[in-house]
Amino acid sequence: MAAAHRAAFLNSLESGIAIICTGGERVRSRDTHYKFRPDSDFWYLTAFPEPEAIAVFAPDRDEGQFVLFVRPRDLQLEIWNGRRAGVEGAKEIYGADQAFSIDEFDTQLPKLLKGAETLHYRTGMNADFDRKLLSAVQTLHAKTRDGARAPTAVVDPSSVLHEMRLYKSADELNVMRRAAEITDKAHRAAMKALRGGGGEWAIESIVDATFRAEGGWGPGYTTISAGGNNACVLHYTTNDMTVAAGDCLLLDAGCEFDGYTADVTRTFPASGTFSAAQRELYEVVLAAQEAGCAQAVAGNRFHSVHDVATRKLVEGLLDVGLVNGSVDELLESNAYSKYTVHRTSHWLGIDVHDVGAYYEPHSGNGSPESRELQPGMVLTVEPGVYVASDDNEAPERFRGLGIRIEDDVAITEGGHDNLTGNIPKSISDVEAAC
Repeated sequence: MAAAHRAAFLNSLESGIAIICTGGERVRSRDTHYKFRPDSDFWYLTAFPEPEAIAVFAPDRDEGQFVLFVRPRDLQLEIWNGRRAGVEGAKEIYGADQAFSIDEFDTQLPKLLKGAETLHYRTGMNADFDRKLLSAVQTLHAKTRDGARAPTAVVDPSSVLHEMRLYKSADELNVMRRAAEITDKAHRAAMKALRGGGGEWAIESIVDATFRAEGGWGPGYTTISAGGNNACVLHYTTNDMTVAAGDCLLLDAGCEFDGYTADVTRTFPASGTFSAAQRELYEVVLAAQEAGCAQAVAGNRFHSVHDVATRKLVEGLLDVGLVNGSVDELLESNAYSKYTVHRTSHWLGIDVHDVGAYYEPHSGNGSPESRELQPGMVLTVEPGVYVASDDNEAPERFRGLGIRIEDDVAITEGGHDNLTGNIPKSISDVEAAC
């Protein structure tokens, strides 16, 4: 996939030079490090998994359009920290036209920049590297009397690159389907394991272990395993409380596979059967989620998914007595929002909140319009209702109950493909899985 991505990116550059870095290892505590994950843009274009690497893309360069700077082979360090591809591996395995040791970047940089009219580089990500790169450009400018041509413009490549990433190829969608399949197994294992109650941490461990056991990289984001009132904290990740037998657990967990992540939420009862109040509120969220999914088809606007799901939510909140008034009045006043809090969708791909513009470019003096959904886009559909335990205005039967249902939907020519649609979601399917 990376080779096709590179070809499209190089074609978009037309001329000039683009430089994209991946990160380095980060200290977790003292002399231990967090597990390394490549920068998303870097991974998209190179599939190179190691830290401290730099990719250079130069469509007009005779010596090669794709250059990698990587850590050199070091047998002693590799005994401690794992094998490295090295300079030869960068070419033979990862397709670089040329490769150098990362230690050579400073000396090679002026040669790479010389003659390039435009430098495609995203500033603000690494202050030290920004200074190094811009200093090299300034040094070249000082040598123009010697015939050196330096870049006269620095352009952020993300506007082009992130638009490319928004549209998933067939190969990318297959990777995302595999991430969804593994996530399915993890959620089913969690539903089965919770029966009768248990620890949020135990469910988290089962889910994350399933991701790895099935060949995934692990969780694409920190797993949310939130029992009872904890489900009303949207990004609850402490996962250290016991789930009472009469409570529900909100599980928001997605497997990362080959750099792409799923993002799935299911809410299910520890007792194995929803109580009357749980069932009542679950049906409200499920109806909204299904309406949102139905709206996610080519030609509709991105924000229309939220609008349709929200209207359905408000109708349900009225039916169960959480809000009062008319649907239109409530939508106009936003009076329902304390129970819904977040929007319904976001892009999904290499990042869990993936890149890509949500609005069409400005035209005239009007406000930007939500962009049209097109084949290849992948978005989540995830309405939720959250009733805090101390909300004295809410019916007592709902207090301390948070419910969210989330699927990953790929837009297709004929409609959409719910990548995570096999994960139990209806009340009968969830209870059977529990």
